[in-house]
Amino acid sequence: MNQPFVHPYLPNTAPESRQAMLDAVGAANVDEFYADVPADLRLGRDLDLPAPLVAEQDLTRHVGRLLNRNRPVEAGRSFLGAGTYNHAVPAVVDEVINRSEFLTAYAGEPYEDHGRFQALFQYQSLMGELLNQDVVNVPTYDGFQAAATSVAMAGRITGRRRVLLVSDAHPDKLSKVLDFVAPTIDLELVPTLDGTADLAAVVARLDEDTAAIWVETPSFTGALETAVAELADAAHSVGAILIVGTDPIGLGVLTPPADLGADIVHGDIQSLGLHPWFGGAHAGFIAVHDDTRFVMELPSRLFGLASTDVPGEYGFGDVAYDRTSFALREEGKEWVGTAAALWGIAAGVYLSLMGPQGMVDVGETILSRTAYAARVLSALPGVRLADSAVHFREFVLDLTDARLSAPQLVAALRAAGFEPGVVVGEQQLLVCVTEENTQSDIDSLADAVGAAIADTEENAA
Repeated sequence: MNQPFVHPYLPNTAPESRQAMLDAVGAANVDEFYADVPADLRLGRDLDLPAPLVAEQDLTRHVGRLLNRNRPVEAGRSFLGAGTYNHAVPAVVDEVINRSEFLTAYAGEPYEDHGRFQALFQYQSLMGELLNQDVVNVPTYDGFQAAATSVAMAGRITGRRRVLLVSDAHPDKLSKVLDFVAPTIDLELVPTLDGTADLAAVVARLDEDTAAIWVETPSFTGALETAVAELADAAHSVGAILIVGTDPIGLGVLTPPADLGADIVHGDIQSLGLHPWFGGAHAGFIAVHDDTRFVMELPSRLFGLASTDVPGEYGFGDVAYDRTSFALREEGKEWVGTAAALWGIAAGVYLSLMGPQGMVDVGETILSRTAYAARVLSALPGVRLADSAVHFREFVLDLTDARLSAPQLVAALRAAGFEPGVVVGEQQLLVCVTEENTQSDIDSLADAVGAAIADTEENAA
């Protein structure tokens, strides 16, 4: 028992292996690697971990028990959203991305491409058509990263620091962006007015130091911005950029932000053929017009089409590779590492299957069911909508006049087999409706919410 433990799954834990590595780098012990970490930030003791499971079958059983703690929710009885959405995924999407040439290829380099470059080029082309933008990047890690990079790009392009956020952004997204751009951007929040941008307040805060106006439509609460064109004009009047965050699932029925004056459009493609998967498969996109000032500020990879020496034959590969961190190394504008290219292929398959009419159909379905759900739920006693904006997929219920709080309502509905939404305030619940929620599902939710309110009132009496 006095011998150091050699872990069965972690390499180089044997004492002789550890010593050989220390000797190779000239270190006396592992602690030297953490010399720059202040002592008060170190734990100062071993982690309190359970004994290792040295037999593979024991580990398999342990992990199986952990996974069995997950509780699946029937699609029609879940109204969860807030960034990860339960949209329908055609079976062929999973079939294609599970092909070995896509699933196991690391990044799609020429030596193991096998069609990966072409698939991502087609994804970019389909996204470009949907967004009505000329250039779309190979996916970033997620939509949060796409937002942060878009804001950073605006600062680099204009040489200015101030960016005005004029929408209710996802709190986690906002946290990511703030952390990412803090050294170069001063992000200022302009409070919304009844769910959407307060145009007068935004215009009053614009000046020659403003790099960009950042709009989210739909916003975190699902509100659709109606003044994108006016915000674009206001931004451009002072030499600033309009950045718009959006969700591509709605662009079959909603006007693309680029048509309203957006310079940079970003978002997440999770809604395009990617499952929720306990938090989602996420990937971000950034789209710009064919303007060198913008294209050369994109840090992520772009794939293009080029002719070859063989007439009628074409190849696919990097465009403007010299602007990436792969080429510039420490001089790169941002570091770009392993991206979410597989999810780009999934989204490309989804878009090709849906086609223009399919995107119209899914957009209309979500828009109409969102409106229906908002109407029937806000008609319940003590329940009202938090604002009067037009909403897509999500909206907030205000329970101030009800006798139960949002957490209490969630607990009551879970007991009835529903996930009614995400608590965003003591008296506020964010409800999400997708094409997976039928009118019957929505009616069942309304009945369950009404019953919970009635039970609370009866108990209070």
